[in-house]
Amino acid sequence: MAGPKLFEPITVGGKELVNRIVIAPMCQYSAVDGQMNDWHLIHLGQLAMSGAALLTIEATAVTPEGRITYADVGLYDDATEAAMKRVIDGIRRWSDMPIAIQLAHAGRKASTEVPWKGGAQLPPDDSHGWQTESVSALPFLPSENAPTALSKADLVRIRDAFADSARRSARIGLDAIQIHAAHGYLLHQFLSPLSNKRDDEYGGSLENRLRFPLEVFDAVRAAFPADKPVTVRVSGTDWVEGGWDAAQTVAFARALEERGCDGIHVSSGGLDARQKIPVGPSYQVPLARQVKAAVSMPVVAVGLITSAEQAEAIVATGDADMIAVARTVLYDPHWPWRVAAALGAQVKAPPQYWRSAPRQSPDLFIKD
Repeated sequence: MAGPKLFEPITVGGKELVNRIVIAPMCQYSAVDGQMNDWHLIHLGQLAMSGAALLTIEATAVTPEGRITYADVGLYDDATEAAMKRVIDGIRRWSDMPIAIQLAHAGRKASTEVPWKGGAQLPPDDSHGWQTESVSALPFLPSENAPTALSKADLVRIRDAFADSARRSARIGLDAIQIHAAHGYLLHQFLSPLSNKRDDEYGGSLENRLRFPLEVFDAVRAAFPADKPVTVRVSGTDWVEGGWDAAQTVAFARALEERGCDGIHVSSGGLDARQKIPVGPSYQVPLARQVKAAVSMPVVAVGLITSAEQAEAIVATGDADMIAVARTVLYDPHWPWRVAAALGAQVKAPPQYWRSAPRQSPDLFIKD
């Protein structure tokens, strides 16, 4: 009898993953001047023991003004690179789980307070704030300070910053890069007609709105080792009439695949405060399904995936090739262990933890 599809290996851009469970990037808002610290070592370290196939570092800003908050992680200078290397080296002493990084620029959604202090935008004259920048001079909310519309010279600067962060990622030994083009951040702001009101070659038609995100992809792909994957995270829809939608996402996915993209992670929303999201178990899986039907590269589904049967069904039925978990694994850092036990599969775990296997699943852990 065949085992569960969720625990079959899969190859992404030449990198073999031991199963189909990915830990999605989750912002911790705990860096100082963009630099990781012991919190990140503890947080990422425990997730690197989870039995998932891939660990993704939180949205990491490619410029200081690209941070969502003043407490975001960055990878834009030697200090931020050294701080991240320390964390990665610490994790690698005890875990061989592949580690990816999500490179990002928040655009008009930058310069905000940390979530547990309200998350509101901070004006440029605040001690923790700065002037935001975006595709067009439209704020996320009418009450917020408007961003500066990026000039063509600014686009070159930001594109080059993505490439520089990719080179830094390679230097510290990261295994893969995910480019953040979702959740209303800068590259998504270029994609959506709700936020992109430019009248040059970067605005208007779908082809024009895809242009800058594709330029960023090309720059990152060229800067990162060819044998390591570069993937993209997208919002499959804005959940607002007249906005970015599934059909445009499919067109973007096809264009990315033509340029050598190794995988696409399909989320949704985040661009417009008017969004009406039908939140429920697997609510974003239909978006992943539409993309998977149009491309051959691996597709990752995410969104309120909490049970073993649900996760297995997503990959076994072909809705997606992999599933990603975020809040689920924050709440239960050993969730992949529980899923493997429930499905009769095996999972990797440190030998220090082998004796924790439940009696009904004595062979849960791979012992090699």
